[in-house]
Amino acid sequence: MTPIEIGDLALSQGKATLQEQLFHAIRGKIVAHLWPLGGKLPSTRKMAGELALSRNTVIAAYEQLAAEGYIESRRSSGFYVAVELPDHYLSSQIPVTKPTSSVSATDINKLFAPGVPDLKQFPLSKWQRMLQRHATRVSLLGNQEIQGSLALRQALTNYLASSRSVSCHPKRIIITSGAQQALYIALNAVLEQGDNVLMEQPGYAQMSKVVALNGFGFQDLRVVEREGFELNDVFCSNAKALYVTPSNQYPMGTTLNTEQRLQLVEWAAQEKRWIIEDDYDSEFQFAHRPYTSLQGLASEMGGDEQVIYIGSFSKVMFNGLRLGYMVVPESIVEACLAVKDATSGDTPTHTQEALADFINEGDLLRHIRKMRRLYKLKHQTMSEAIQRHFANRVEIISQAAGLHITLKWTGGIEEDTWVERAKAADIIMRPMNYYEQKPHERTWRSVILGFGNVSLEEIEPNIQRLAELFGSKEVIQV
Repeated sequence: MTPIEIGDLALSQGKATLQEQLFHAIRGKIVAHLWPLGGKLPSTRKMAGELALSRNTVIAAYEQLAAEGYIESRRSSGFYVAVELPDHYLSSQIPVTKPTSSVSATDINKLFAPGVPDLKQFPLSKWQRMLQRHATRVSLLGNQEIQGSLALRQALTNYLASSRSVSCHPKRIIITSGAQQALYIALNAVLEQGDNVLMEQPGYAQMSKVVALNGFGFQDLRVVEREGFELNDVFCSNAKALYVTPSNQYPMGTTLNTEQRLQLVEWAAQEKRWIIEDDYDSEFQFAHRPYTSLQGLASEMGGDEQVIYIGSFSKVMFNGLRLGYMVVPESIVEACLAVKDATSGDTPTHTQEALADFINEGDLLRHIRKMRRLYKLKHQTMSEAIQRHFANRVEIISQAAGLHITLKWTGGIEEDTWVERAKAADIIMRPMNYYEQKPHERTWRSVILGFGNVSLEEIEPNIQRLAELFGSKEVIQV
């Protein structure tokens, strides 16, 4: 039941009686679909008071509308717009707007959807208690600092220093609505129209959208399977900024070692170029210990003035949280805050305060450690199931890290065809071409499967189903 606001309802001021004017005014709202079917009309007393009419006039108009089938009276409840309107109304020339179909959240987060963590494993009860802890704080109801909660920035300072060797201070951290807003702020704070951005290809599709939206030039940095990109391609570029995902390149699944990171830091410092480090999936490395962040290495070398470090909580907690952060040099803090102020203003504060507690009380670290063990097991289960049901028809080219597996094959089914077949079977995959900013001639095909939001029990039968959709299969024992 949706209560209806009187709003701009007005009488025609014609020669008709007040009752007739009110009848036609309400009927017009209903016929034009401005009042929802099943919506509750204001009480006769409220309608009379708002329009300066007698209550008897309103009652008479309501009764006439009910008699003609436009509204209905419910005992001890009031008047409601009829769910089924009268037949003569249906022939009206006013078009009926039908609701458009949309993809539900369930569809977006289906089996093997990339980028979605295991949502059922998140400690919701504990999170709810932390939100409730701050729900009655009146001081959080007003406008807040554009830079974000000081409590959260202090918590992040300690967490990032211990987990990623990031050198920072609360005054250098800016809280954002996810990593995507952080990327938008970073580009607009350090680049000018006409500047180029060097970006991994294939690479993060949302970053490509940010670059295109702002009209910056785009230069692709070709990523090769298992090897990553050539550093010389970076050194020869005239791009003002380099965007990288060094811990687990998305979607190819490569990583930059310490030597490569040091060379990039030195290049940025000497050439006065910007490195935008998206530390994607750094928490979930299964084959080796995580490398020190680029920002941390830059600080160790004597300065991190050219590195912008970006992260979010979408993978370590849940996507709907929509909280991210950026660690920036002091020299551009004000520029970044100006961009954020102009585009979104401050960030919801109660959630930030709850997150600060979640970090400070050790719950975030405990959750990450738990999920690291689970994701490692899921990755192993996925790899074994792929080998069993695909044999040598596909190969895994991504490293043992993160929440996704990248498959490659040559010949046979087209990647878009396989993705569509899987979608019809309620399985979500992404084709490699989704991540390519420019058309690129490949002699191989590829799809990306996420395993974060898939239970261990669901992996085997659904990999088998994907193998059947791929084509004839050969089952081997592992």
